[in-house]
Amino acid sequence: MEKIIILGYMGAGKSTISQKLAQELNIPCYDLDHEIEKQEQQSISTLFATKGELFFRKLEHQIFHQLLNKEERAVISLGGGTPCYANNHEVLQRKDVQSFYLKASIQTLTERLEKEKEHRPMLQTNTEDTLETYIAKHLFDRSYFYYQAKHIIPVDTKPIDQIVKEITALLST
Repeated sequence: MEKIIILGYMGAGKSTISQKLAQELNIPCYDLDHEIEKQEQQSISTLFATKGELFFRKLEHQIFHQLLNKEERAVISLGGGTPCYANNHEVLQRKDVQSFYLKASIQTLTERLEKEKEHRPMLQTNTEDTLETYIAKHLFDRSYFYYQAKHIIPVDTKPIDQIVKEITALLST
């Protein structure tokens, strides 16, 4: 069954767009971070702090593949780092997958993430760089993996409904 995968950097709008898209298509939506929190019964921040990033990335890979193996068409919203670990990016090119990279500029991401730093474990470890510099470096490191998506959707100034329309239009081609 076809999976629609939404990926991008934190703050790009993956969760919001995925929920709206799934609603529009009348199919289930799985937010990978929420699925991890549900299974482990603790927040991503707590998992990072208590068990470390390596444990988290292994768990993330495992739950991602559980979602991919479900016998239903569904939208899956990935965590910002998911495509960058454990060869998860290879899934983005599978025949039964439609993958969409929500591409936001460094400026847009900085503006969005400035307001929610305390809820983002990856931003709490950053002490030396400005938020903008940190995002720029991180995006550079992750861009190869993000560009493995079949479709790139620029999101900077677009309303949610317009982004969802662009994705549904690409799904029907």
